[in-house]
Amino acid sequence: MKKIAVVLALSGALVAFSVNAQSSVTLYGLIDAGLMYTNNVVKGATSGSLFQATSGDINGSRWGLRGGEDLGGGLKAIFVLESGFSVQNGRLAQDGREFGRQAYVGVSSTQFGTVTLGRQYDLLVDFVEPLAGTAGTFGDAGFAHPFDNDNLDHSVRMNNAVKYTSIDYGGLKFGGLYAFSNSTDFAINRAYSVGASYAFGPLNFAAGYLQINGSAGTTATSPGAVDVNESAANGTGGFQLGADIQRTFGAGLNYTFGPAVIGFVYTHSQFQGTTSFSQSNGNNSGTMRFDNFELNGKYALTPALGLGIAYTYTDGHVGNGSNTPYGSDPKWHQVNLQTVYSFSKRTDVYAEAMYQHVIGHNYVAFVNTAGGAASTANQVVATVGLRTRF
Repeated sequence: MKKIAVVLALSGALVAFSVNAQSSVTLYGLIDAGLMYTNNVVKGATSGSLFQATSGDINGSRWGLRGGEDLGGGLKAIFVLESGFSVQNGRLAQDGREFGRQAYVGVSSTQFGTVTLGRQYDLLVDFVEPLAGTAGTFGDAGFAHPFDNDNLDHSVRMNNAVKYTSIDYGGLKFGGLYAFSNSTDFAINRAYSVGASYAFGPLNFAAGYLQINGSAGTTATSPGAVDVNESAANGTGGFQLGADIQRTFGAGLNYTFGPAVIGFVYTHSQFQGTTSFSQSNGNNSGTMRFDNFELNGKYALTPALGLGIAYTYTDGHVGNGSNTPYGSDPKWHQVNLQTVYSFSKRTDVYAEAMYQHVIGHNYVAFVNTAGGAASTANQVVATVGLRTRF
């Protein structure tokens, strides 16, 4: 009788599953843990080499829920709830948000595209980032441009956002985003972004634009579009800069031939009416501009072993404002190397090395994942790690 009861119960479960087969919820995640050496880090009143156990050297550790329901007629309801955390101490990332990486709901159409509402990425991240060294399938966090000034490493995500992404029109895709201030002052702490990409055989091209208005002084409790302190809470070298207006444009292309991919990415970031500078350079109330020129390449030696390299030259300008000693034209050079060995589709080990040199009075090196700025114009970071996905 017990066996019959078990069979009946399983049969009932299968029937229920088949009835609800048009709806699905997937649990997924990625865990990235590593060991890192940095040759020069300032900690308080001292400086020197730093050895540390890290989380998210390449990809931020996360878990999430992704789901959808077929509504018929080519329509589908979708949602994503994604939480970031540190595998080394279990703490939440992104200012301690429960679903700080992404949290949105929307409707997709096979004819017209997808509309989503909630906390999500801007269109520079969606379209240009996959062609850069900051791509999630490449160097990501460690390969970010100085201070992630162009947000290609998505140090700042968009709250209160409505986003549209088109379907694929013969290789062409495009989209737009608007993030509300949720304030009676409509123009303060709002953002908008547009982007497009085109794929033709081995060639991929993309471009995007992001503008953020009135981000000065924003925190996790601010009601508007962004939180400029978010990257500090996440333990990265993000820019953490507030400004009256931030404008960022970027474009890139990749070309694939055989086992190799080569790419070029250019981004321009401009900050007007800045209120702070997160490096150990003091404060600045003027203007800032960054032009990033990146060359990158990947090569698959075998199906399991891949190599990567990226070089970024950043031409900066910092206006005098009220802090004259830091008004200058700094230049950054950063070289990044990576090798990844995959045990399976889910699990791999990696080794990375990053070197940064900065030119400019009173400026010091600061690799994005280093754990702190250097005391000199040079910094070297080397890391090994393990990633697994579920």
